[in-house]
Amino acid sequence: MKKIVSAFLVIVFCLQLSAQQYFDNPEANGKPVLVLMNPTVNNLKTVFYLIDNGIFQLPEDYQLVGFYHTAQKYDFGQSAEFISETGRKGVFLQSCSNLPGLQLYGENPCSDDFRKVFSNSNGVIFFGGPDIPPTIYGEETNLLTEITDYHRHTFEASFLFHLLGGYQDDKYIPLLEQKPDYLIFGICLGMQTLNVATGGTLIQDIPTEVYGQKSLEKVLAADSDARHRNYFTNYGTDDDLIWGSFHRINMLMPERMQVFMTDSDPNPYVLSSHHQAAGRIGKGLLIAAGSMDGKVVEALVHGKYPNVVGFQFHPEPSVLYKPEEKLKSDPGMREEKSFIDLYPGATGENFNRNLWKWAAGVLKQAK
Repeated sequence: MKKIVSAFLVIVFCLQLSAQQYFDNPEANGKPVLVLMNPTVNNLKTVFYLIDNGIFQLPEDYQLVGFYHTAQKYDFGQSAEFISETGRKGVFLQSCSNLPGLQLYGENPCSDDFRKVFSNSNGVIFFGGPDIPPTIYGEETNLLTEITDYHRHTFEASFLFHLLGGYQDDKYIPLLEQKPDYLIFGICLGMQTLNVATGGTLIQDIPTEVYGQKSLEKVLAADSDARHRNYFTNYGTDDDLIWGSFHRINMLMPERMQVFMTDSDPNPYVLSSHHQAAGRIGKGLLIAAGSMDGKVVEALVHGKYPNVVGFQFHPEPSVLYKPEEKLKSDPGMREEKSFIDLYPGATGENFNRNLWKWAAGVLKQAK
C-alpha cells in the first residue's frame, strides 16, 4: 500500500510541475534545462522524435521545459495531458500570466518571468507559426498578413528582446551579457521574431513585394529555388500534398556556417513554408545565408553571441529523416519519393542533421 501511495505522489508531483510552474519549485532547480517556446503537443512530439532517433542528441540529464503565455490561443492543458500520458520523464511546463503590455521592448510585467527562465536554463528553441502583427515592428498591416495568435507574438518578441536587446533601446543590457554562450535557436517564425525583437522588420509577402507576382500561376512558373512554400496547395485539388517547398540556399558567411556544412553541399536543399521574410535586419544580427537569387534571408547569426542562430526553413519535421515516408509536392508527380530519396547525404540530409548535432553540442558544453 505504501508503494502505491508513493507512486501516486510522484505522479501528482510531476503533473503539478507539468501543469504549473517548474522554475518555482526548489526540487526542480539546479538541473540543465532546454526551454521550448510554444510547447504544443505537435512541437513536443517533434522534439521527442528528434531525441529518440538520435538526430538531436540532447544529454540525458537535460530537462525540457515548455514556456508559454496563458493568453495564447492554444490550450496547453493538452500538452500537460500529453506529457503525463507518454510517461516521459524530465518534461515540464512553465507559464506566464502577466501580459507584457505595450512596453514589449523594455521592463514590463513579464520581465521577472523572463529573467527567471533565462537564469535557470541553458538554451531555448523558438518554433514556427503564423504571421507576426506588423504593429510590433512599426508598420501597417498588409492585406495578405494573417494574424491568429497576437499574444504569442508579443510574448515571444518581448522575451527575445530581453535576451538580446535591440534598436528599440540602445541602453538596454541584454540578459545574454550574463551568459554569452547561451543557445537561441529560431525556426521560421522563430527567426522572424528574432529579427523583429532586435529592431528589424519583415517583408510581409514575398511573391508580391519581392518578385512582383500577382497570381498563383506566376509563382508556380518561377524557379523552384524562388518558391518558399508549396503554392500548389492553394488550388485545393489534392489533400495529399506536403505543406512545404524544397529549395536550395546559399551560404553568405562560410566562416559562421561551416560548422553546419560537414559532408554537405555548399547549396543544400531545405524545407520551407513561409510567405514573409526578414526585411531590415535587427541589432547585432548578420545574414549568414540567403536564397539562391539573394532576395530572401535564409539564416541569421549574432555578431557577438556565437550560439544565437535563426533559420527561415524547417530542419525539425520528421519527414526529413524518414526514408520510408514518401512525399508529394506537385499534383502532377508520377512517383512519390522521400526527402532522403530526393536529396540524400550532402545534397540536403546531412546539412539538416548537422544543425541539430551542433545545437546538442552547444548544450553539452553549457552544462
